[in-house]
Amino acid sequence: MNKNDLIKAVAESAELTNAQAGKAVDGVIESITGSLQGGDEVRLVGFGTFSVAQRKASKGRNPRTGEEIKIPASKQPKFKAGKALKESLN
Repeated sequence: MNKNDLIKAVAESAELTNAQAGKAVDGVIESITGSLQGGDEVRLVGFGTFSVAQRKASKGRNPRTGEEIKIPASKQPKFKAGKALKESLN
């Protein structure tokens, strides 16, 4: 499923137009992104938790040359599925 498919599904489920559903989906994505940028977690009970994980700086190798490179520290988005979501898949 891509974003357009999600918008269509939301429109059908909530009886909205595609434009209204598009605004709703964009709003949810912007809200989650904004919260993560602010250092907060987003917990959707029964679905899962979005958070930010810190990755330490590390060393790696360029696969073409074999030269050692430094990989800088970074922040990575992280998602942990909730119990209800896990149970619905099994």
